[in-house]
Amino acid sequence: MNTGRNEQSHTGLPPTDGLLHVLNVDSGDADAVITSSLTFVRKHLGMDVAYLSEFQGDDFVFRAVSAPGFEDLVQVGGTMPLDRVYCRHILEGRLPELIPDTADQPFAQGIAITHDLPIRSHVSVPIRRPDGSPYGMFCCLSREPKSGLNPRDLEVMRAFADVSADQVNTRLSREAEYRETVQMVERVLDQSAFDIAMQPIVDIATGRVAGHEALCRFTPDPYRPPNEWFDLAATVDLSQDLECRVIERALEFLPALDPNQYISINISPDTLAAGRLAPLLQDGPSGRVQVEVTEHAVIADPDLFAFEAARLRRRGARLAVDDAGAGYSGLQQIIRLRPDVIKLDMSLTRDIDTDPARRSLAAAMVKFAADTSARVVAEGVETRAELDMLRRLGVSHGQGYYLGRPKIRQPPGVIRSA
Repeated sequence: MNTGRNEQSHTGLPPTDGLLHVLNVDSGDADAVITSSLTFVRKHLGMDVAYLSEFQGDDFVFRAVSAPGFEDLVQVGGTMPLDRVYCRHILEGRLPELIPDTADQPFAQGIAITHDLPIRSHVSVPIRRPDGSPYGMFCCLSREPKSGLNPRDLEVMRAFADVSADQVNTRLSREAEYRETVQMVERVLDQSAFDIAMQPIVDIATGRVAGHEALCRFTPDPYRPPNEWFDLAATVDLSQDLECRVIERALEFLPALDPNQYISINISPDTLAAGRLAPLLQDGPSGRVQVEVTEHAVIADPDLFAFEAARLRRRGARLAVDDAGAGYSGLQQIIRLRPDVIKLDMSLTRDIDTDPARRSLAAAMVKFAADTSARVVAEGVETRAELDMLRRLGVSHGQGYYLGRPKIRQPPGVIRSA
């Protein structure tokens, strides 16, 4: 029986996808699908125990069980040696998949577990991986013979085994993808497989470089932009480790900068709230560090975030809200962050010299910053006209290709274009 077939089988059961409706479960809940499948076939065949097993070396592990009243015999996570059970014999053809009465099977009579439980009737079909190798077995057994068991019952068993196999293989695929992602991110961490590019932040009034934003450029092939690497790391709970490793690397370049210049680093609210940044700054000149938190990032724990932000400020670091104006959280998030610096997102800066709406929003942000003793940095400045308009609006600092492209820095001070 092939998974995903469109026509109804001769058992009268619907296609595999339709069996989920029979089970009344969501296909997204693999454990519920498998347990419901086992319960259905156990009741349908009138058996005592149903389980799905996974082969591990010379043992098998119970991965799902439906056996009310027989919990002492089978439990999820329990193991049994393969040489004590029927599995290998069924796979290798020494025993049939359908056994109405083990008393009629001389080979089964020679296996100790047949008498120890006892097993009088048994139905079992393999669960296979996509490559055809056996994962385990989908099995029902009873202490009583079931003389009425027939090939049609075996087809029912196979149908629900197919449903369970789909769930198992989906989970195996996801687990393999997870492991692969963990390995990819851990390689980046172990090898520091990224460069740090510095982009100047310029005092608009004087034209002098006031500081540099540290930007990450990952080096593994195929190329992925930084946001994709951090998103990837987040799927395997390694985003904070990756952020901290990038920040550590960026801070290594601070002593090489002009003493009057600062470095601006990016961090997520969760990593800051976890208290992982302050230890990285304890041995350095924190007064030359600016910490950027994106305006539209969710602060999961505002109290912890506020505590850590205050801790950084006591060390002399400044807090900046990045991408201001890019999201929908707007001033509410900015008020919560209480930043020392507001960085206007490039979506506001772009064409600000010709767009009255952008000018109005930027002017409001400048007024807000003045009232809260913050300063404004405009990102994405790409033309002289934009820069002139920002100056007229009272924006104190700018950043963008017109003022300076990011330059990758390599120890000890070798510089090349990003």
